[in-house]
Amino acid sequence: MDIKKFDHQDRSSTNGTLIRESWKIFQIIAEFVEGFERLSSIKPSVSVFGSARVPPSSPYYKLAEDVARQLSDAGFSVVSGGGPGIMEAANKGAQAGKSPSIGLNIELPREQVANPYQDIALDFRHFFSRKVMFVKYASAYVVLPGGFGTLDELAEILTLVQTGKTPKIPIILVHRPFWEKLIDWFKENLVAEGAIDQEDMELFQVIDEPREVVEAIFTFYEDRGFEPSSREREILLDL
Repeated sequence: MDIKKFDHQDRSSTNGTLIRESWKIFQIIAEFVEGFERLSSIKPSVSVFGSARVPPSSPYYKLAEDVARQLSDAGFSVVSGGGPGIMEAANKGAQAGKSPSIGLNIELPREQVANPYQDIALDFRHFFSRKVMFVKYASAYVVLPGGFGTLDELAEILTLVQTGKTPKIPIILVHRPFWEKLIDWFKENLVAEGAIDQEDMELFQVIDEPREVVEAIFTFYEDRGFEPSSREREILLDL
């Protein structure tokens, strides 16, 4: 093949891709703008995470529904990923309560089908813009049993709080039997190897009962209220 011809074809392909990527910026901006506009009024809110693969017959589904119902009745908007499984349970429980049920839906080749229990539903194509919405208005993170996506969200919020890129908020892992081996691994490997500090283990707590989840969040904010301080607002603006 003639190298000049090959180079010309390669440049043409690159230029076409660059044009598409440049226009994609506007799509990303639109996702952020809509998210900011529609979610800024839902405070205080709690972001709830868990597996999309959990069936309604699972005890994890019932646990998520109970947690979300109690959060909703306590005055917290509940934000989930908008899909099936634990996300559906969270939206269902929240909608049965007194506060808004919000779903941040994402287009995926499999698993993600929007559940019908959303008072506010936003659709995203990009994980990173969706992640910002989970964090930006959250007063707490509640993490139920899940897979890679759930672990990704957990690692994200732990990293943001650890590095000071977002204010400290309650990060609650629900159902100790599911999480205890991971926590042991944190201690025996990450702490022992110096990959994290011992005090980083205090960034999260493990709770089993839905009522205790709500109590832990109120205890955290008891002396300061839910509104971020002026310094925290500046941090969130740079998120």
